[in-house]
Amino acid sequence: MNPSKRHGSLISIAVAGALIAWAVSQFTREHFNAVALLVAALSFYYIGARFYSGFIANQVVKLDDSALTPAHRLKDHRDFMPFRRWTLFGMHFAWIAGPGPLIGPTLAAQFGFLPGFLWIVLGAVMIGCVQDFVILVFSTRRDGMSLARMVKNEVNPIGGFIASLAVLLILEILLGVLALFVVNALKGSPWGTFTIASSIPIAFFAGYYMTRIRPGHEGQATAIGVTLLILATAAGGWIAHNPVASGIFTLTDRQLSIAVVIYGFMAAALPAWMLLAPRDNISTYLKIGTVFLLAVGIFVAQPVVRMPMVTRFVDGSGPIFGGALFPFCFIVIACGAISGFHSLISSGTTPRFVDKESDMRVVGYGAMLTESFVGVMALIAAVTLVPGVYLAMTMPGVAQPNRDGTMPVAAAIQLTQQISSYGEAFAISPEQMNTLANQVGEKSLYNRAGGAPTLAVGMAHVFSGVLGGGLLAFWYHFAIMFEAVFILTVLDSGTRVIRFVIQELLHDLAAIRAGPDAEAGSHVVGAGLIADDLVEEMSGDGRRTIATGSNLHTSTPPHVPIWLTSGLAVLGWGLILSWGILDTEGGTKALIKMFGTANQLLAVIALTLATVIMLKRHRQYAWVTGFPAIIVGAITLTAAYQSVFHSDPRVGAIAAATAAAQKFHAGSMPAAKAAIAANNAYLTAFLTGLLALLVISVLVISVREIIVLLRAPRKEPVAAGNMSR
Repeated sequence: MNPSKRHGSLISIAVAGALIAWAVSQFTREHFNAVALLVAALSFYYIGARFYSGFIANQVVKLDDSALTPAHRLKDHRDFMPFRRWTLFGMHFAWIAGPGPLIGPTLAAQFGFLPGFLWIVLGAVMIGCVQDFVILVFSTRRDGMSLARMVKNEVNPIGGFIASLAVLLILEILLGVLALFVVNALKGSPWGTFTIASSIPIAFFAGYYMTRIRPGHEGQATAIGVTLLILATAAGGWIAHNPVASGIFTLTDRQLSIAVVIYGFMAAALPAWMLLAPRDNISTYLKIGTVFLLAVGIFVAQPVVRMPMVTRFVDGSGPIFGGALFPFCFIVIACGAISGFHSLISSGTTPRFVDKESDMRVVGYGAMLTESFVGVMALIAAVTLVPGVYLAMTMPGVAQPNRDGTMPVAAAIQLTQQISSYGEAFAISPEQMNTLANQVGEKSLYNRAGGAPTLAVGMAHVFSGVLGGGLLAFWYHFAIMFEAVFILTVLDSGTRVIRFVIQELLHDLAAIRAGPDAEAGSHVVGAGLIADDLVEEMSGDGRRTIATGSNLHTSTPPHVPIWLTSGLAVLGWGLILSWGILDTEGGTKALIKMFGTANQLLAVIALTLATVIMLKRHRQYAWVTGFPAIIVGAITLTAAYQSVFHSDPRVGAIAAATAAAQKFHAGSMPAAKAAIAANNAYLTAFLTGLLALLVISVLVISVREIIVLLRAPRKEPVAAGNMSR
């Protein structure tokens, strides 16, 4: 290394370390401002982005800009086309950044600010960013293969098939739950509905601008789109107060569910440049801009951290959700630290748009760091609230609200007394809650389970502290809409991933029918796509020739229209969404508890696959993904086991079903409600167990492969294009 660069690196490490030490010293004080948390997080991020990602890029995977990426080699202007680095960063961030980094840290704050903070920051730097980065590299070098296809090729065909089933099942569950979150966030909200609806025509315009009107001027298109979206957000306030316009955009949950399904279908079926890429890229910079302003607001307002470092609820007695600090803090906070869903975007989706290999360091590692930063902002917003207010808003309901939306006086008194009994730090009164509700323009803030309103109040306090307390209501509703934007971008990217997995499965079936030669060829075809997604030529005998770099293989996959595979993709999560809309007492609520566990199970598959590839081609660096795989596997499988068999009915599904039956026999629960509770518990137990078994099957097959690789003498990889890397 150049001596001047070495000295600069040492100085930067020393400065970052000093800032971290100062920030940590503040944590032991009874009251300190949130700037300390922010400074510590940014210092860790700098070290990770500057040094650890550089080590992985230059020493481990050895990025090479001379290698031709599939975006150029398989360019079809639908699913394969190159985007510039920062445009792709925006697209990728939009696709991975769902509600997890917003809601998870907010809920996990019941354990105190320190456990969640450490997991969000260190987990992202050492685990989450590594997963996203290396999976992106490995998929790009395999022509944009999906995660399941890489398991099939690198580990075992049976393992690949099981991984495909796990991916499909987990994705359908995740997207169905997320779609319900969107519907609930926009239901009866003309402001939010208008703004989200406006983003679609704005995206069409931006897409045509960057590809047809002024090709290559992606920055201009993004700037225009962001400006239009901000104007649409401001116009949403007028829409909400105009009787005619408000009536048009005030939709029921059933109407919104139909609209969300149609949007998911369009995002999966239309070419990426037309809707998916521009809309999500625009949304990204709205997200990042808001988070940046929130960080600036924290530096200026310097809100006090009111939540204790560690609370009494680490033993599993938390009022928001049951379960001890380990493993459930690390499960509730998923996307801010490590998310299996990201591995599906980093394989099969983003790799198809990579312009050159060096871009993957910014896109893969950098986008995950940005999402982790969002998680830190959400945690700060939660822990700077009065702890009693935080619990009163986030705890599940103890009583049905009145018709006008207010909480019955007796129930409000009972709840605040219960919260105050947790200790002096949690003291709260009904008068405080009523005052806060009036300030944000709501009739009641009790029992807003899920974390979104709690985060919105925290964000509104920070913004109003800088720009004026009179704007608290505006910032509260802006934050609610801001969270809806996060969720919707995951729906469109997730639906597209499901479409790709379905296409690959159909391609495999066609290859099996075509015979062993076609089956062998299908193992090498990078993306495993069919019909319109192939770069193809027709030979004289009418067989389709699939071009994958220097390798040509023949197969006869059927011409399955993209609209059909897109329809199949939305069908699964659309049914789960409709179940949640029609069955308000049970429905999709039964799946929400397993949301985090299912997401992390995907991460176990991704990190295990990455370790197998490391052992084959980068053996001396297998620890880079091997240790994270062990850590995440231990956390997730423990959570899955406890979610089924734990004796506490607030944690274990079987215990919950038994408790519901006991309450019915004791006469404390109506028969209908007891039946719904028991059915939901058994469904959670069955699906959690099924997903765990699928993942364990992939792990067993992968571990056998790992043992073989460890016992085998080390060999230099054979040069054969991208596949050797």
